[in-house]
Amino acid sequence: MGQTTTSMLRAVALVGHGAAGKTTLAESLLAAAGEISSRGAVEKGNTVCDFDPQEREFGHSLNAALVGFSWQDAYVHLIDTPGFPDFAGQAISALAAVDTALVVINAQNGIELSTEKMMQLAAARGVCRMIVINKIDADNVDLPALVGEIRERFGRECMLLDLPVKQGAEVVELLGHDSGESDFESVAAAHRALIDQIVEEDEDLLARYLDEGLDPSPDELHVPFEKALRSGHLIPILFVSAKTGAGIPQLLDALAQLAPSPAEGNPPPFYRGEPGGPTEAFQAEPDPEKHVLAHVFKIVSDPFIGKVGVFRVHQGTIRKDSQLFVGDGKRPFKVGHIYRLQGKEYLEAESLLPGDLGAVAKVDEIEFDCVLHDSHDEDHIHLKPLEFPQPMHGLAVTAVRKADEQRLFEILRKLEVEDPCFRIERHATTNETVIRGIGEMHLRAKLTRLAQQYKLELDTAPPQIAYREAITAAAEGHCRHKKQSGGAGQFGEVALRVEPLERGAGFEFVDIVKGGVIPGVFMASVEKGVRQALADGVIAGFAVQDLRVTVHDGKSHPVDGKDIAFQTAGRKATIEAIRAAKPIVLEPVVEIEILAPEAMTGDLTGDLSSKRGHLTGTQPRGPGVMAITGQVPLAELDGYQSRLKSLTAGQGSYSISFSHYAQVPPATQQQLVAEHQVVDEE
Repeated sequence: MGQTTTSMLRAVALVGHGAAGKTTLAESLLAAAGEISSRGAVEKGNTVCDFDPQEREFGHSLNAALVGFSWQDAYVHLIDTPGFPDFAGQAISALAAVDTALVVINAQNGIELSTEKMMQLAAARGVCRMIVINKIDADNVDLPALVGEIRERFGRECMLLDLPVKQGAEVVELLGHDSGESDFESVAAAHRALIDQIVEEDEDLLARYLDEGLDPSPDELHVPFEKALRSGHLIPILFVSAKTGAGIPQLLDALAQLAPSPAEGNPPPFYRGEPGGPTEAFQAEPDPEKHVLAHVFKIVSDPFIGKVGVFRVHQGTIRKDSQLFVGDGKRPFKVGHIYRLQGKEYLEAESLLPGDLGAVAKVDEIEFDCVLHDSHDEDHIHLKPLEFPQPMHGLAVTAVRKADEQRLFEILRKLEVEDPCFRIERHATTNETVIRGIGEMHLRAKLTRLAQQYKLELDTAPPQIAYREAITAAAEGHCRHKKQSGGAGQFGEVALRVEPLERGAGFEFVDIVKGGVIPGVFMASVEKGVRQALADGVIAGFAVQDLRVTVHDGKSHPVDGKDIAFQTAGRKATIEAIRAAKPIVLEPVVEIEILAPEAMTGDLTGDLSSKRGHLTGTQPRGPGVMAITGQVPLAELDGYQSRLKSLTAGQGSYSISFSHYAQVPPATQQQLVAEHQVVDEE
């Protein structure tokens, strides 16, 4: 391929549930496009995308991997993403970098948990969607039933773009064929339905089509096809067998000819302003001559070349020696090397155009979700953040070797910047370091990496549950802090009121002091004291949330009025008010989905109810598999993985996501308050 232009570029993510065959599909696409000489296998640990030693050990993807290949006149940037819910952060972040999501479905298992979630997330992000049904040659597959389920779940706009032939040994494309044989459905009828769906996007073309009864040419169909993709009026369904290669040429053609270029996809949701303040939409134009605008969607801590920022160029051209700013930074960095990623390989590039995916290394200022630009005209430009699952599964960790204590936080921080669903918490009240992820498998992968790559052995234990405190009534608090120690003294007096807010509203600080009785210079100290009291907790040692604190009166002293005095008075007045405001303890409640054999549904729903759980539904998920959904307090799930394994003979799995905070039972609150009082006395 000669000179590349933006119109030739395609950015595509392979998403879907674990074991749908995404990595094998990426191998088949690379091999068919001539990018690799032969297709690797996940079982053999020799695929381009699963290059990490941990991925080879686990037998599935843990990280999003980038590859690229040329087909016809297009260059396709492909991101292979993990499918298991524990690693959803890597899959979700890829949606910020692509114009098309290929949602891969295992023909044997049907629609699974991640299938549905990624379809919803891609639609919410405005990413064009295509559905790829893989493993069409497998035994005991019912493709007509699966297509029916897809349309029932995702809408009638899911239209066949091709059909399997000869029991899945081949595939026939439908845009250019209006007759022929297939394994199910009529080729003529599927062709006609597809054309009907596309021409609805162009009134003139539709009128002519109805009047003349002739199919429009491929060139005439291109623009309405892209429009239908952008609006979600068309979600093409394609059939492949990644292992045999059936349908791979047709999928490659669809990516080159039908997947949107950067100019044809929905525009990325950039905005100018700061989060929480006034904002206005900003339109990035895929024009290589304009100012540079790129978004970092992935961070890699590479053991050989250091911190790597992986980004999508949305506007302008990035060249070697370009000067780029990170976010609102005042000092630019010089681009020494630009890379394209091909699995584990870093391939040097001279320049990157709008629509290209690339990377830069050794720039400490780069963080996940930051914007790179080459002009202060683009200061305060941000990309609308994606919504990630809240990491709820936790482990308290300590270094086995005392010598490793100093580097523990440094290494954990490297893992945290790589993964938007991995968190590090330091709990001063319990002296615990807690790592949090989406699930047990997620944290097990982190611990394995710490041991193998960083030689860091950790002891683990269940962490304290992230309880919170709240108030249920309004109350007043007052404190006069007065201290005299021979020299200059300290004086500060604060009167305030606390009021409960709706659950999830957070914290509001309001200053209605009149007449300067608390000088404005000290109000920040009052707020600091208030926030300290809320962070430390009042009745049980947990952070207080969902309240408004209004400072309405106080006193100062012209000589002894000091920051520390007002900080202390603000903290003590807040504690007094909260104690009088009928405080309660809250516990995190999570949404849970359990996948298990259908015959065990009764045992599992009963077990969920015994854990103060609330059942919200059951739904079939593939042959003989039932999905059980509900809500349950996180405290009740300690050891649930082992419990589920016991109940289902190892055939069950579950995933959780944060739902809300709710009041703990009275007996639990009494116990937590008593335990906190014992700690205070010690």
